[in-house]
Amino acid sequence: MFYRPGDGHGLPHNPFNAIVAPRPIGWISTRGTLGDNLAPYSFFNAVAYVPPQVVFASTSAKPDRGDTKDSCAQIRESGVFCVNLVTSALIDAMNASSAPLAAGEDEFAHAGLEKADCITIDCPRVAAAPASLECRLVQVIPLLGRSNFLIHGEVTGVHIRPDCLREGRYLPPDRLSRLGYKDYAAVSETFELDRPPGG
Repeated sequence: MFYRPGDGHGLPHNPFNAIVAPRPIGWISTRGTLGDNLAPYSFFNAVAYVPPQVVFASTSAKPDRGDTKDSCAQIRESGVFCVNLVTSALIDAMNASSAPLAAGEDEFAHAGLEKADCITIDCPRVAAAPASLECRLVQVIPLLGRSNFLIHGEVTGVHIRPDCLREGRYLPPDRLSRLGYKDYAAVSETFELDRPPGG
């Protein structure tokens, strides 16, 4: 099969998300004049080591947020955000936080999650997350298409849950990832592979 995205795929569901998978989930927490917000994004990844940087994409808009969603709107306002990572134990709360609540409704409360304070930024984080990355906004980049934005942040603080550190390595019980459609995977089996010499 071959298709040009502009012409449509002709399938019951768009295969694009399922092809580019698995993808880590960035559970983005923000704070703004309307209150605290929390939402999962699967167009998320780390993009540089020094200084550490991450990106996530917000795609589509809410009627009460103009050209975007709550997360992007509040990041534009505050200039900061926190990326919380997700394990399978948090999947129900993560899913609940994706509900299309009205701007100003607190997804932490809706999902029954405890908040913790960030250190380097004025923003809440998910207390139960295996790791959280405090970020200062570098830039919001408009992407092709309506209401598509790439949010680029510099990591200014890192929280790691104590039980996820073993022998000096970050080892959470699993890593929840998005596969496309309604599919998720909990990555718990890993292996090591040495790079070629000089790599």
